[in-house]
This record gives sequence, structure tokens and C-alpha cells, in this order.
Amino acid sequence: MNRMTRTAPRRNVDEITASRRLRRMRKADWSRRLVQENRLTVDDLIWPIFLIEGENRREEIAAMPGVHRLSVDLAVREAERAAKLGIPAIATFPNVDMSLRDQTGSEILNPDNLINRATRALKDAVPEIGIITDAALDPFTSHGHDGILRDGIIVNDETVDQVAQAALLQAAAGADVIAPSDMMDGRIGAIRDTLDANGFQDVAIMSYATKFASAFYGPYREAIGTQGLLKGDKKTYYIDPANTDEALRETEQDLLEGADMVMVKPGLPYLDIVRRLKDEFAMPTFAYQVSGEYAMIEAAARNGWIDGERAMVESLLAFKRAGCDGILTYFAPRVAELLKA
Repeated sequence: MNRMTRTAPRRNVDEITASRRLRRMRKADWSRRLVQENRLTVDDLIWPIFLIEGENRREEIAAMPGVHRLSVDLAVREAERAAKLGIPAIATFPNVDMSLRDQTGSEILNPDNLINRATRALKDAVPEIGIITDAALDPFTSHGHDGILRDGIIVNDETVDQVAQAALLQAAAGADVIAPSDMMDGRIGAIRDTLDANGFQDVAIMSYATKFASAFYGPYREAIGTQGLLKGDKKTYYIDPANTDEALRETEQDLLEGADMVMVKPGLPYLDIVRRLKDEFAMPTFAYQVSGEYAMIEAAARNGWIDGERAMVESLLAFKRAGCDGILTYFAPRVAELLKA
């Protein structure tokens, strides 16, 4: 044995524990990168955008600084930018003219409505980017609910029939994924059957499997023009924020009916739900970082209370850590630019 070699004395468990230095792997940038457990990439991003009628129109949304409603021609330009940044998909949400809204949301059945015209334009201009559309009725109803309102009740089955027909029109316009956010019972099965029966077997369904009756949706309702319209609340069809087992039952039902992906909405306040769904079902799992989450981060950053860029990235990493395969976020283009730099 080399005389310079020292034989270390055998140590007991307490001594080994006492000598652990977890900071050793944190001491340098290279070592921190080497052991990083979760990574955020541009492939994790879905960008929700808001649509309005007209040409060359861009309207800022007061409650969502930095987010705008866009006419279809400007949405096409933004989609082209998103594709260059590598963002995989865009989700579209319309602000429908009030003259077109009624008790049943019948405008959603117009093959040439704002959603469908935008889908055709986006797919023609940027065929490589995924287009995700929502078949819920709330942007089209005069009362702001996600379903048909009759005698003070949101009727389930009649709403499901209309949502399924709307989904078919959206698929015919070129939507790659139908993501119904209405939370009516049986909607996933009805949409799947309708799509399959009409030759759209390859159009996927992203289920808003666990959409909670949350206080974090306020700015979104301003964005789509339903703020102030809502009669009552949505507690009879959205999930109680106190419940987790119910979220699993909702998800299981939607998967049995044919959902290809599941979503948790809102995001950060419900990371425990993300983790439970991923562990229980091992299915592609997404979360929606909703308007209220975006607005809180953005407002705090603009007031100088937090580092906005760091908070933005940290919040998205939290989704990855919880088990998300992707995130719907209004920060998508900013994050993509940052990741590209």
C-alpha cells in the first residue's frame, strides 16, 4: 500500500449523516445544471389567445397587462411568431359581439363564426402549429354560463348535444384538439362519438377534467366579454375547490369516455390535483395557468414587488415538478423568447 494512502476509520450511521453536505452539488452552476430534476422547455408551452372581430385590431385587456384581444389577421401573425419560437400549440378563445349572443349560445353552431374562421386562417398560414379550440358555450351566451339556461337551470343533456355539434364544426374548420371546458356530464363521450361518426377520428380531445369553481377566472371573463353577464354562479357544474377525490372521479369518467389528455384548471392553487391525476392515471396531463394567476404575477412585477421574470419561470417549473406534460400560459411567448436566448 502506498505510504501516503490513509485508511478511513469505519463510521456509524450517525457519523455518516453528520458528514453529509448537500450543498456540494449546489456550489457551481455546472453542478446545479447537472443534477436539475425538472426542466422547462418551449415544448411544454401552449399559448392561449383571445380573438375579436375586424381587421388590424389589437385591444389590451385591462386586467391582464400585456395580453391583447386580436383580430384574426393579427392572430395569424402571432401564430407565425409562435411557430418560429417553437411553441407547439395555440388555444383560441373568442370575444363574440353581444348582438350574436343569446340564451342558448346558438352562434357556436355557425360554421363561419369567429372561432372557426380563425382556425381556418391559422391552419392555412401556419399548418405546423397545433390549434386547440373550446366547444363551451359561455362566450356565446347572453347569460355567461357554459351551457343552455332554462328556468334558472343549466340543462345538461341539451347542452351536451350542442357542444358535440360545435366540436364537429371546429374539427371541420381544422382544429387539431377539441378542449371542452363546460364540465357537463357526458360531453367527452358525445364529442368522441360525433367526431368518429363524421370521419374525424384523428382529432384529439383534451378534457378540462378538473375545472374548479375558482375565484381566479375574473380577468378571463373580462377578456371574453362575459364579465357582468353571469346570472348566479357556476357551482352546479364546476368542482368544489375543497374536493380532491371528486376530481379523480371526474377524470376517470372522461378517460373512459375517450379523452386523450386531461387538464387541471386553475393551475398553481391545484398542484396537488395535478400530482394525484398523474400518479393515478399516468395520462398526458396539463394545467392552465389561468388569468388570475397571470394577473397576480404581472401586477406584482409591475409594482416592483417581485422579480417578474424569475417568478414567471419559477411558477412554470412548479407545474413540471408536479407532473405536468404541458402548461397553458399567457406567458408562453415571453418564456419562449427567454429560453431561446
